[in-house]
Amino acid sequence: MPNTKDIRAKISSTSKTQQTTKAMKMVAAAKLRRAQLAIINARPYANKIYQIIRRMALVDRIQHPLLLSTVNEASAKKVLLVVLTSDRGLCGGFNSGINKYARNYLAANRDKKEKIDFFFIGRKGQEFFRRFGIAPVHSVTQLGNEIKYPVASEISETLWHHFLDGEYDEIRLVYNEFKSALNQIVIDERLLPIEIGTEAEKEFTEYGFSKDFIFEPSVEGILDELVKKHFAIQIFRVLQESLASEHGARMTAMENATKNAAERIRSLTLTYNKVRQAAITTELIEITSGAEALNG
Repeated sequence: MPNTKDIRAKISSTSKTQQTTKAMKMVAAAKLRRAQLAIINARPYANKIYQIIRRMALVDRIQHPLLLSTVNEASAKKVLLVVLTSDRGLCGGFNSGINKYARNYLAANRDKKEKIDFFFIGRKGQEFFRRFGIAPVHSVTQLGNEIKYPVASEISETLWHHFLDGEYDEIRLVYNEFKSALNQIVIDERLLPIEIGTEAEKEFTEYGFSKDFIFEPSVEGILDELVKKHFAIQIFRVLQESLASEHGARMTAMENATKNAAERIRSLTLTYNKVRQAAITTELIEITSGAEALNG
């Protein structure tokens, strides 16, 4: 049976761990609130600029290398898979879900594609795939706790250069979309080419630009700038989504760890009291037996 000294040491150690996890939960909660606000601000702008692009692309049926009316994913043979994870751990299944999905995608499509390359954003994805001998064509780490638009713009520029140079005919992104602190969903999203979609035709008929509109310098020039801006905004948005998901997952994980530590302390305290009671009982029996022996 363990002695009281060992049990007290375990209680003390668990209590310190509980204090750490509780502090980490509070920090993650504060960061989550800021990240949620950033998502709320980014989503409407990203959606609106995409809507404008869809309508402008139908003016004079302009062809743009980053846009397609409809996309046949099965026809893509050269794929760049962007895997978005975190740099740090202690966030539950946040990274494992992404890594598992990306690995399954590779296994399911390796024989169907000419090549599948990886672009890692976040250290955990890169570390995971390194074990399988997979080296990325690019990697970005240390994004910090606040996503900067210039970083997203630089990533987007790197990606569309690869696409326009013909190195890949499809670029996909796997990331965690934020739903709530308890719920993050793994999303596999095609980044390039950008699909206009059949619904755009209906939208253009109902809400399209008037014939009296004059585009300066040209529809093509404006559309080109908007498409690149849209792509950078989408990268910025998913980075924000992923960051909020990471903070939510970490907050939940630390809350569970804090509860587990409290349960562990309760169990150890109960064991400590039982051991102490047994020791006192044994001591009393010994004293009583000794007294009886002396009186006998």
